[in-house]
Amino acid sequence: MCSEDRISILPDHILCHILSFLPIKEAVRTSIISTKWRYLFASISTIEFDRCLLSGLTDRNVDSFKNFVDRLLKFPDQVSLDCFRLSDGISWNDEDHDFDVSGWICAALCRGVREIDLHLDNLGDVLTLPAVLFTCHSLVTLKLNAEGSKIEVPSDVCLGNLKTLQLRNSVVDGDSINRLISNCHVLEDLAFFECFLAYARELNIQTPSLKILVLEFDVVEYRGFNYVLVINAPNLVYFQYTDAVAEGYALSNMKSLEKADISIYRFDSSDCETSATHLIQGICTVRSLSLTIDEVLFRTCRLPIFHNLIEFEYHGLGFNGRETWLVEFLHCVPNLKTLTLNFLVVAETQWKVLHMEVPSCLSFHLKEIKILNFKGDTRMFEMISYFLDNAMVLEKLMIGMKTLSETQQSTVLYQLLQLPKSSKKCQVVIF
Repeated sequence: MCSEDRISILPDHILCHILSFLPIKEAVRTSIISTKWRYLFASISTIEFDRCLLSGLTDRNVDSFKNFVDRLLKFPDQVSLDCFRLSDGISWNDEDHDFDVSGWICAALCRGVREIDLHLDNLGDVLTLPAVLFTCHSLVTLKLNAEGSKIEVPSDVCLGNLKTLQLRNSVVDGDSINRLISNCHVLEDLAFFECFLAYARELNIQTPSLKILVLEFDVVEYRGFNYVLVINAPNLVYFQYTDAVAEGYALSNMKSLEKADISIYRFDSSDCETSATHLIQGICTVRSLSLTIDEVLFRTCRLPIFHNLIEFEYHGLGFNGRETWLVEFLHCVPNLKTLTLNFLVVAETQWKVLHMEVPSCLSFHLKEIKILNFKGDTRMFEMISYFLDNAMVLEKLMIGMKTLSETQQSTVLYQLLQLPKSSKKCQVVIF
């Protein structure tokens, strides 16, 4: 008894959509099912060349592979492409194979591709991409991983419909990047991951449509940090910034900001207090803040009140006077509800003799405290005791003890439960 082939009776556009979720090699194999399936794979809307596809490639069949790619991208009656992707783990610039990557990109652009995602390595000092890539009106998402190469942006760049731009492991020139950003008029998601910022006096980001901004730059000895970061993004919701403290910051019109993740470091002996303070002042309307610093980089007395901040997460190395700095900062966040702490307690920490006015957030609003990487030493107990003594409406104290044995955890939990608490509702939880 033959079972009915219900999949094959589906319309071609639905079958092509299904094939788009398969690796290219598996999609091509469906061509042997029947005459109906013979050329369906050529009409898929997502084309990805990955490591699996090239796993069996040899000098004998490399020409066949290149011909296959050419036919696939330039197939008659071609449909528009949703995505063209060259995955990582492949040396697309291998001189032995001489892949026509520029030709493939141009073919995808001719098919009105909406997303291009390229992971390219072994490209030398400069990554030269087809100029038409930077003037394509169909492009909505562009992701480039240049593995240490400098990305050159032509002077006539114009990506009028680009909403997502992500650069990773690349060298970005200040002038080129400013030119690229300023000519993406509807950009919503802009990200630099582990990029090297070179020859920049100013990084200028003034994009009204921008909602997500990630600036994660390499902090290395031979890089200069004498640039000014300018941001004017009235619709920005998320901001992540990792770098040594720059020469200056001009952050304005960021009233929509919901979450910020800031990691800044002093790289040399220069006075960076004013610059770091300007950076933090520029995000004072944020509701959730994660802050990583390795020393006191700004004075809390110069900070505004963070009226909207309800979540604060603090990371960093130990430094003298940190407990004073932290309590001073808590005075700037009167409506804080959740506090997360992840740092080493240094020997000079003196929570027991901390003679300061208790921040109002501890008295009226703080509901949850989470302490990560708890080591169980005396000074960490002193810190916890300070918060339990002063957090009047605390509901939950969470302690991370993954480095401790089960026996040690039980001992610590018993000691924690013996500490006096101002809030009768407070539950102590270990994880």
